[in-house]
Amino acid sequence: MVHEALIFWDPDFEDHLININVGGLKRSLSSNTLSRFPNTRLGRLLSCHTEESILEICDDYDMTAREFYFDRNPFLFLYVFHFYQTGKLHVMDDLCVFSFSQEIEYWGINEFFLDACCSYRYHERKLESRCRNWDEESEVSSVDTSPDEISDFKHDLLHFNTLHCGNVRKRLWLTMENPGYSIPSKLFSFVSIIAVLISIATMCIHSMPEYQVVDENGIVIDDPILHKLEYFCISWFTFEVSARLLLAPNLKKFFQHPLNMIDIVSVLPFYFTLLVEVTKGRDTELGNLGKVVQVFRLMRIFRVLKLARHSTGLRSLGATLKHSYREVGILLLYLAVGVCVFSGMAYTAEKEEDVGFDTIPACWWWGTVSMTTVGYGDVVPVTVLGKLAASGCILGGILVVALPITLIFNKFSDFYRKQKALEAAVRNSDRKGFQEENGDDSQSQESQDPDAALREML
Repeated sequence: MVHEALIFWDPDFEDHLININVGGLKRSLSSNTLSRFPNTRLGRLLSCHTEESILEICDDYDMTAREFYFDRNPFLFLYVFHFYQTGKLHVMDDLCVFSFSQEIEYWGINEFFLDACCSYRYHERKLESRCRNWDEESEVSSVDTSPDEISDFKHDLLHFNTLHCGNVRKRLWLTMENPGYSIPSKLFSFVSIIAVLISIATMCIHSMPEYQVVDENGIVIDDPILHKLEYFCISWFTFEVSARLLLAPNLKKFFQHPLNMIDIVSVLPFYFTLLVEVTKGRDTELGNLGKVVQVFRLMRIFRVLKLARHSTGLRSLGATLKHSYREVGILLLYLAVGVCVFSGMAYTAEKEEDVGFDTIPACWWWGTVSMTTVGYGDVVPVTVLGKLAASGCILGGILVVALPITLIFNKFSDFYRKQKALEAAVRNSDRKGFQEENGDDSQSQESQDPDAALREML
């Protein structure tokens, strides 16, 4: 635009009309109206006396027509125009509060001009959006639930194309990794679940005296049937983790995945105890080393965690606990403060009664049991003040435990939904690839035998 000669504002200006052009939307405001808001962008136009000062405020101008041009959103400017006319800001529910906030900041209008009917809703929506972003940031580091997991999964599938027998290895890997991939994968998952349950059952049965076998030296040994079942389960677990290791498209990701580490930990105790027994003898002859062997045997209970590979709910629960550390930290902080406060009150009221409240650290056990509403009843107050402290401890525990539960449940629902979406993507991506392969084969066959294609058309 060609700028006309600049006409300076008269300090004693009359009520002149100033034309505002925002993205093609033209509106007129009087200089008296703008003078009521001298700190806003349009109000500062009245104090401009040079071309440079005007261009610092607007994008272009025509002084002859008293028209100023702004390259902004014309729809949002209607709210600004209404503000100059009424002196109050209003916000519609369908507006993005952050876009609106940036727009009024550009025009130099403060949020305190918001009318009472919109102020509460506006600030509530801003706070809600910030809380939602805070929750999303705590999930960004998740490997199991990140938005890029489907693309990472497809990248792993493409990696099989560069391997020898890649198509066969890909189908075997999908069969072992995704229980809902196909009928063979469901059968494989069923056998794996049965093996885990048998392993846990044999360990539990072996601890029962009526099922224990004693040799001629009076040493408890494994029942022969249970021993064979244990060997069957460990053979299956070894085959499972070895096959996954050989078929994995990325070994680094394989060893970083928690479920794969659980598979490895579930078989290592058996081979460790077997190696010790073969080289050193039975654990009864090993002293302290025998106690270490017994601890490794008890680690077989962690095999129950293998069920997480075949359960979407368990995987979602693990991801929820992993990424709810803030909520869990707040819960533990509240519990710690409550335990310390109510334990001190109970100690003060019950220290003379000889009922187990001898010291404040001794009262911590009672406070923890009471705040978590477990209530073993091994230590109870007997005085009136002690019972009042116990009542406050129990009620406070109910409130403290209930506060973060909703947040954790919402995260669990989100993780569960994302895990289901990933499983559906696995099935759909492979079905699409299978159809593309069949389509390529059919096209190649038609190109090789045009007479057959012609006969089919006839």
